[in-house]
Amino acid sequence: MKKLEKLYKILFVGLPVALYFSYFPVISLGSDVTMNFELSVALIWLVVTVACGVVVLVGRGELWAAVCKWARRKWLWLLFPVWATLSVVWSLNMVRGVLTVGVMWLSVLAVVETIELREIVTSEWVRRWFPRVFIGATLVVCAWCVAQCVMDVMGVSREYTLLCPGCVSQMFGFPHPNGFAIEPQFMGNLLIVPAIVMMWNYVYAGSHFLCSKLSLFCTFVILATLFLTFSRGAIYAFVAGVVVMSVVGVLKKVGWKRLVLIWGMVFAAFVATLNAQGLMAELGPTDDTYFTGITKALNHLSLGTIDVHAAPAAFDGYVEESTDVRVGLTRAALAVWMRDFKTFSVGVGIGGAGEALYQYGFNDSPKEIVQNEYASVLVETGAVGAILALVMVVFGVRFLVQRRMWMIICLVVAYGVSLFFFSGVANALQVYLMPAVLAMIGLSLRKFSKDRIQKIFYLSW
Repeated sequence: MKKLEKLYKILFVGLPVALYFSYFPVISLGSDVTMNFELSVALIWLVVTVACGVVVLVGRGELWAAVCKWARRKWLWLLFPVWATLSVVWSLNMVRGVLTVGVMWLSVLAVVETIELREIVTSEWVRRWFPRVFIGATLVVCAWCVAQCVMDVMGVSREYTLLCPGCVSQMFGFPHPNGFAIEPQFMGNLLIVPAIVMMWNYVYAGSHFLCSKLSLFCTFVILATLFLTFSRGAIYAFVAGVVVMSVVGVLKKVGWKRLVLIWGMVFAAFVATLNAQGLMAELGPTDDTYFTGITKALNHLSLGTIDVHAAPAAFDGYVEESTDVRVGLTRAALAVWMRDFKTFSVGVGIGGAGEALYQYGFNDSPKEIVQNEYASVLVETGAVGAILALVMVVFGVRFLVQRRMWMIICLVVAYGVSLFFFSGVANALQVYLMPAVLAMIGLSLRKFSKDRIQKIFYLSW
């Protein structure tokens, strides 16, 4: 049993490493007309960790007691997963639905195990190594993102850079990295947690985990890499989290110097990234220049609002289609949801959004997802599922506010905004969002007493 508990510690500490390998390497198991069947490092980590945790609970004789406790005292938190599971029965894509709820319940079990085995995950060894692995893995991935850009500008093949088809210089004038994720949007979302945590610990908590100058440098690198992904969804979500952080600073009366430091770091990282994108445009294989690179970046990030026209370009920079497609999918999902009373109330079943949009002529392929988690929940689980999900959110936010867990509130707001830009449990939401929240909590362990730590881990559900 001691060996299994040690393995569980190692798996928990290794969570950030698995987290960043959310798509590469990937094990392809084939596909059908509605979806691709793939295994990633993050998903394998989730399966192995849950299995190890279950064995530890069984060995301790605590499994049944834990099941009874959650069924009797914490059943409210399980209502949405249970409803989503029931909706598989009427899902328009039952295979995808089964796989989706499978990943969902694996995530639920992972969080339950974290709470039930909290004396393991709050042990001195974990508290000592988790932050180091977390920040170390983040910086290594940031370095890889920079390397991707450099290699692409030098003409290295995508076979080696692992850049997605729409990430290379030829598509926009300069590359935007996706790390080991499937696309830059997911890479950017992965960096939201370490970015906000580093800023919070440096500015608010006065963390001495790293010396001040090194901590500031690491924060700058993470912020710059987030901007380098060029993902509007991730950047907008991050800025929303920073705004909340600033409001908290005002309420906590931390002083204007700290607030200036927060926005100064963000501005410095953005300016440095903007210049780097202009330089890559100048040195890259396209006809773009330093000025067209910068103007395209500003135009795209501002949704076409900022139009400098500093130099001739094939297009200003704003790819309006990328916005129109997302808005169109959201409207289509809402139209399907309002189509009849049955769909309005109970939805088309978990995993069935793509098939529903295809059947009603809103999509050319049933593989397409809604790319808006809120609309996806409505169309797949109906008003009942949306209400149950809302209940969970309200209770969670209430729990946070009562205990003044402001850093976690910043992250909740940031990821709440990011959910407007993507959807899908299996390919994004539960595979890395839940571990990312746990990673943030792990980094904060040094700041709280044991009782406080236990409350925080309870929150992670």
